[in-house]
Amino acid sequence: MMGSQLCLRQGWLLPVVERMAAKAMAEGKEGRFMAKYYCVLFDADNTLLNFDAAESKALAETLVNYGIEPDAETVQTYRTINEELWRQLEKGQIKREKLMAERFTRFLKAIDAAGDGVEMNRFYLEQLSTHPDLMGPDVLDVLRELSEVATLAVVTNGFQKVQTRRLAESGVLNFMEDVFVSEKMDSEKPNRRIFDAALRALGVENREHVLMVGDGLSSDIQGGVNAGLDTCWYNPGHAENPGKVVPTYEIADLKELYPLVMEQEELANVGLKNRRHQC
Repeated sequence: MMGSQLCLRQGWLLPVVERMAAKAMAEGKEGRFMAKYYCVLFDADNTLLNFDAAESKALAETLVNYGIEPDAETVQTYRTINEELWRQLEKGQIKREKLMAERFTRFLKAIDAAGDGVEMNRFYLEQLSTHPDLMGPDVLDVLRELSEVATLAVVTNGFQKVQTRRLAESGVLNFMEDVFVSEKMDSEKPNRRIFDAALRALGVENREHVLMVGDGLSSDIQGGVNAGLDTCWYNPGHAENPGKVVPTYEIADLKELYPLVMEQEELANVGLKNRRHQC
């Protein structure tokens, strides 16, 4: 990298480092904001991939295909049903198969419409897999930088075919050592089993060097806590934390991961390749 480009990078990165340092000092964690994590586990939906955007498009396409007007009230009816079923799944109260069979069946009943809920669900998942929307224009750049110094992997609740296609077509998969999808792993976050299996597959033994990053307090952060990992709550909307689950860190921008994963000299060399540090 040319000197002027590096200076530009450093100037751009400095506010991030200063903000993390100030926050760490305010919380009495002066020595922790430069914590070194050699393995970073990412949630997929609404952390790296924009699930809300993908869901909106896939749901609208599904409703239109089945002759249902995708107005705001109808869409909200589906989302309320779907979110409740996912909460039950994450708590271990229902099986994945029931969620797939029930959500559109209940939806059709709620709006008093005829149709095959199982077939509708199948069509919806196929549409969802075609929308690899990223959370923002910088996601791949951030992953590229982090992959130079750490092992990255995705741990996501969802369906294997849908998630792997979206991760591949978005470009996210290019920077991942592996992807662990709950359907294939037969375990959903926040159950620690999916994390245990992921870390075994990655060959990671020292959990002190592993950071779990995600937007979901009840799934990603609680799951990381259950697995004995440090956690980072990705909260770009500055939502209020009700306090039941406390993350190790909270960030509003994925670039704020840099000072958590990189050594000081690595921060100074953002943009350079082949700088991976060792466990």
